[in-house]
Amino acid sequence: MNLPPLAERLRPTSLDELTGQQHLTGKGSILRKAIEAGKVPSMILWGPPGVGKTTIANIIAHTLQVPFYTLSAISSGVKEVREVIELAKKQPGTYGVILFIDEIHRFNKGQQDALLGAVEKGIITLIGATTENPSFEVNSALLSRTQVYILKALDEKDLIALLQHAIKDDVVLQTKKIVLKETEAIINISGGDARKLLNLLELVTDTLGNNAVITDNAVMEIAQQRIALYDKKGEQHYDIISAFIKSIRGSDPNAAVYYLARMIEGGEDVKFIARRLLILASEDIGNANPNALLLANATFDAVNKIGYPESQLILSQCVIYLASSVKSNSATVAISAAMAAVKQGGDLSVPLHIRNAPTKLMKQEGYGKGYEYSHNYENNFSPQEYLPDEIKGTAFYNPGSNAREEEMKKYLKSLWKNKYGY
Repeated sequence: MNLPPLAERLRPTSLDELTGQQHLTGKGSILRKAIEAGKVPSMILWGPPGVGKTTIANIIAHTLQVPFYTLSAISSGVKEVREVIELAKKQPGTYGVILFIDEIHRFNKGQQDALLGAVEKGIITLIGATTENPSFEVNSALLSRTQVYILKALDEKDLIALLQHAIKDDVVLQTKKIVLKETEAIINISGGDARKLLNLLELVTDTLGNNAVITDNAVMEIAQQRIALYDKKGEQHYDIISAFIKSIRGSDPNAAVYYLARMIEGGEDVKFIARRLLILASEDIGNANPNALLLANATFDAVNKIGYPESQLILSQCVIYLASSVKSNSATVAISAAMAAVKQGGDLSVPLHIRNAPTKLMKQEGYGKGYEYSHNYENNFSPQEYLPDEIKGTAFYNPGSNAREEEMKKYLKSLWKNKYGY
């Protein structure tokens, strides 16, 4: 008998069977309440791959007992969307049909616009799935007509529970003697993707036979030899983008261009690549070379205007520049430290002398009193206090060890002396 893959055999059919996403589907959660009440809005499910987006859409359709249509944004266009809408108009009931669009971020504006009227009138209940931030990838008109639900990556506990469930309950695996001795390798390779985890488990158990002892070494050996067998649908996507980013961060333009070529050859969305370069320009280069952010932003604008195949030239230029640039993560460290201080300290009082004083009462309370306007002082600087008393003297920004930030450090030290340890 030709059975479907393990991941499909174990696909949950109810919310109680779903692994993870308790904030959305657990008892008393917002989405569960909507499903149980039969009042499900059109929605965008945003989260990493393999965390349950398609499964949730299927469960909603099954619970509401309405026709369920699936389109992939990679292979479908306006014609297919309109065909589903016409079918929906003929369906009785509150919802008409549910239309699930996988990778909705790959729909262009025209394709997204084709959905607007049907969603607004309730002809279809749209469920879009995306791994990309919908604020950037879904046009504002469609976004305003949907509810965005954020799905979280599965943690180690969730993934181990899923492995144990598969070994114990799957119709095929339960007939074998499987010992789950070690889990680190299989979890790391899966990257938190439940589908990839189960595909790898199936590959490993098929290879090891009926008496399978799953160890880290066994998983690594099998994965390296036969990775294409469980990666044939493109799960390597996130491995490639990881290698791409790390190659640029590691100042290797040759590796970076190679992985860029892999993504281009695989049909990767040009905006996806350009957006990652924008983020990297600040995260890994920052003030060591501010021109990196300018070039990355210009690249993003240019590839949006041009598209493939010419965009590969623009991307290549930007990638080589970023990889060959001096690096610094000081801006990343600074905002992370500041965010941690905010979470730990809460809403600390802003010093009175730098508060705004638009009313007479505020002035009487001392708002703005004693503020020293920097431009009235030598070198346009006054050594007054800007941080709340509880954290004054705290250095969130520590300049990196590169020529440009060394200049910044020297300048800051000349102003603040030893206050911030520069």
